[in-house]
This record gives sequence, C-alpha cells and structure tokens, in this order.
Amino acid sequence: MWNGDYKFLLSNLVKKDFKVRYRNMSLGMFWSLLNPLVTMAVLTFVFSVIWPSGQANYPVFLLCGIVPYSFFTMAWSSSTSSLVDNASIIKRVPVPRELIPVATVLGNGVHLLVQVGLLLAFTLAFGLGINRHWLWLPVLWTLELLFVAGLSLITAAVNVYVRDTRYVVESINAMLFWLVPVFYPIEKVPARYAGIYEVNPVAALVGTLRNILLESTEPRYLTVAKLAAVSFFMLGAGLLAFRKLKQGFYDYL
Repeated sequence: MWNGDYKFLLSNLVKKDFKVRYRNMSLGMFWSLLNPLVTMAVLTFVFSVIWPSGQANYPVFLLCGIVPYSFFTMAWSSSTSSLVDNASIIKRVPVPRELIPVATVLGNGVHLLVQVGLLLAFTLAFGLGINRHWLWLPVLWTLELLFVAGLSLITAAVNVYVRDTRYVVESINAMLFWLVPVFYPIEKVPARYAGIYEVNPVAALVGTLRNILLESTEPRYLTVAKLAAVSFFMLGAGLLAFRKLKQGFYDYL
C-alpha cells in the first residue's frame, strides 16, 4: 500500500501545497527569490552603511543565514496548522495522518531548492568558487528537513487540541531571527552560549554553510554530529508524540 497509493498521495499533497501557495499571485514562484533578496538588501544596507560590520562578502554571508531561517520558519509554521487546514481529507481518506505535516514540510522544500540555487548563484557571483566541501550540502539540508519534520509532527498534533499553538510557533519564529546568527557571525556568541548554538539545528546549519561557502573549509565534524543527533532525535520524538496524540484527532477536527 505504501509503495503505491501513499506515495501517490504524498506527491499530490506536496503539489497541492505548492499550487495553493502561489494561487492568484501574478509573480508566482518569483516570490521565493524576492523575499530573501529584499531581506538581504535591507540588512546589507543597515550593516554596511549605517552600522558597518566589516564582514567580507556580506550579501553571501547574509544569505547563508536568511535561507535556512526562512525555510525553517515557513515550514514549521505552515505544517503546524496543516492538520486543521486539511481536516476534510483526514476525515474522508484513511491514510497515515503523519503524511499531512510531512507533505507540508516537503512542499516548503521545493521553495528551499529555489533559494539554495539563489545562494549558490551569489556565491559564484562573488568569486568564491566551487570547492569539494559543497558535497556536504545535501547531507546538511537533509538533516534540517528531518529536524523540521519531527518538530512539525509534534506541533501539528498539539495544534489539533490547542489551536493557539500556531501563534506560539509564530512568536518563537520571530524571536529566532535574533537568536539565530542570521546577520552576525556565530563567533560573536559568548563562549558560555556557544554549546547551545551548536545543538540548535538552524544556527548550526548557518555556521556550517558559512564554513563551506565563504571559507571553503570542511564543516566541523563535532557540529555535524550534534546536528545529526538532534535531527534524528527530534524525528523519533515527533513520530512517537504524533502516534500517541492522533487517536483523538477525529473528535477535535
């Protein structure tokens, strides 16, 4: 069953999410490029003209933070409300409920591919070039997807019972813009907080992307190991929590 109908359903849910997002938008998928470009331009002006940071290749430096942060916040926020938004499907079709939030995360993954392409294009445009450490990029983004999927399974399930959950997620996302090193280097973080940043998958990914793209160096193996551990732990926790909570979905949706 999983090899046929469920894969077909997952594929269609991802396509549905993609189409709904850009329905009635004249610029369509260009918004996936415009949003990070506008954010990059504003922050570059602020930290290059008003409050100079002294960071070389600052636009690329910023995109290394903006792209992971944007994907995480969009995927987490939209997947948190995905079960409620797709209540009619859940009640009509006997499919694993886990597919709904996971499909939403994967749908955001399509936009991520566009933004990663933008990031790599800027990297080449600034003369930073391709290096062998780019081979790490698929591994790092896969770990990020696993982490977001696991976290989304928890918050999507809780949101069925407590509809305020989506607003809590949005508030956390707003705070994360300052707590993730989007516009400042992770090296500026005081030593007593550095360990926390390394187990924060978004912050760890930002720092590792800058190692690879800006410095042409391999990522720190300890950081990657921590990122992998947290990502797989969150995925496992998400599946367990979802399995326990989904028993009452029908009564609350």
